[in-house]
Amino acid sequence: MLNCTLVFIDLDGAEHDRRQQTLHLATQLAARQAIFVGPAGGGAPANSDTAHLEQVCTDRPLGGLVWNDLLERILTPTMVTIWVNTNVSISRDEIQRLVTLAGESDRSMVYSDYVEDTPAGFVEHPTIDYQIGSIRDDFDFGPITAWSMEAIRHAQARGGPLADTACAALYDLRLRVSEISRPLRIPETLYRSRRIDPRLTGARQFDYLDPQHKSAQQQMEQVATEHLRRIGAYLPPVFTPPATTDEKFPVEAGVIIPVRNREKTITDAVRSALEQKTSFDFNVIVVDNHSTDGTTKILEELSAGHRQLIHMVPAESDLQIGGCWNLAVSSPSCGRIAVQLDSDDLYAGPDTLQKIVDETNRGPYAMVVGAYRMVDFDLQEIPPGIIDHREWTRDNGRNNLLRVNGLGAPRAFNTAILRRYPMPNVSYGEDYAVGLRFSREYEIGRIYQPIYLCRRWEGNSDADLPIETLNRYHSYKDSLRTDEILDRQKLNLKGGLTDK
Repeated sequence: MLNCTLVFIDLDGAEHDRRQQTLHLATQLAARQAIFVGPAGGGAPANSDTAHLEQVCTDRPLGGLVWNDLLERILTPTMVTIWVNTNVSISRDEIQRLVTLAGESDRSMVYSDYVEDTPAGFVEHPTIDYQIGSIRDDFDFGPITAWSMEAIRHAQARGGPLADTACAALYDLRLRVSEISRPLRIPETLYRSRRIDPRLTGARQFDYLDPQHKSAQQQMEQVATEHLRRIGAYLPPVFTPPATTDEKFPVEAGVIIPVRNREKTITDAVRSALEQKTSFDFNVIVVDNHSTDGTTKILEELSAGHRQLIHMVPAESDLQIGGCWNLAVSSPSCGRIAVQLDSDDLYAGPDTLQKIVDETNRGPYAMVVGAYRMVDFDLQEIPPGIIDHREWTRDNGRNNLLRVNGLGAPRAFNTAILRRYPMPNVSYGEDYAVGLRFSREYEIGRIYQPIYLCRRWEGNSDADLPIETLNRYHSYKDSLRTDEILDRQKLNLKGGLTDK
């Protein structure tokens, strides 16, 4: 008999076949203890007594109070959570591998790679290593995770019961035990699972901004903020005002457009920038990163007819998007405020730049982020529509930024400060890295009305990412969060920021 407790979690009331599969798996694995958590009535497996399957019937299977009670029921050294809706298939030996490592590795959690059953066949689904900065609530552990009850008891003694949330219990528990010891990834495919979400990665990345999820996101923010308090990385709403500078700028604002091989969209992007109506002088700096299609010729023709358009081609051949930004920002042509425009996208109207600069000066802010509307190639609105990041608050935005994956668009920066803290030379997360660094010290302003059109089409680099690329991106952003958490801890140890 496996010396562990299997906890089967049913979020939405499993269908009959899946309920019976749960019962079969519980019987097959023959653990010392098995618990089914999910909706009453149709959700509970029939004939569960034959498998000694305890029932926790609840409409809040991830509720904090539910899990506080459930954890008191567990009698074994290890708990193994299994998501019912994934139709997992795992042997006793594979479960034992997880249980053994959870008991012997001195780690709070253990998870592994797995194989997904997809319409295209069976494919490997590698997970990624857990870092200090892996505090986002969508970290992919896979549908099976082993938990050390010793670590859970330690976390309970240290931080008290889980927060009274409706849907954040496991997120809360994971953050608490990660403070005791780092979760351990086993780079082995230990089981098989149905693909949970068949949508393209580009369609999934904005789920947390869906208004339907607002309450859940607020609960996740509450849990993440308390975690940051416990580890000494929380920052109160105290900010350093941007310092005045002796640097001279040729214009008030510079629109920065890095581009490579965007002959279909670059003309629209540049024209939307040049057509801005402002009370100040501005220019448009396009960094053409050695395009091999017709982009370079288009830009040469456009720049010949517009003195405001500066067409730059890097001397270096190894620049990514962040490096192209640094080249433009360090240029003597750059304005006092550097404003983002991607080569796929457009400003929503001729007043976008004026609104951004006015808000930057109103703060005064070191950085301002607007809202945007998702559109197709023909500029028709597509789901999820407006992305305004209203989860951002002045009091807690800089802390919640460590949980979410981005700030929004368009982004505008105080050029003098951006020259001091340049972007990393990468093509994913470069803006997030700067946003984290700026928010540690400075206040970030927001414009919640859509002033930008984000155009989605098959040419977008993130329309649908292979799992290896997605994992690399997630690992990189987790590393940025790790560095930022460590720096914020150091800042707090030194006394933090003070009002000036």
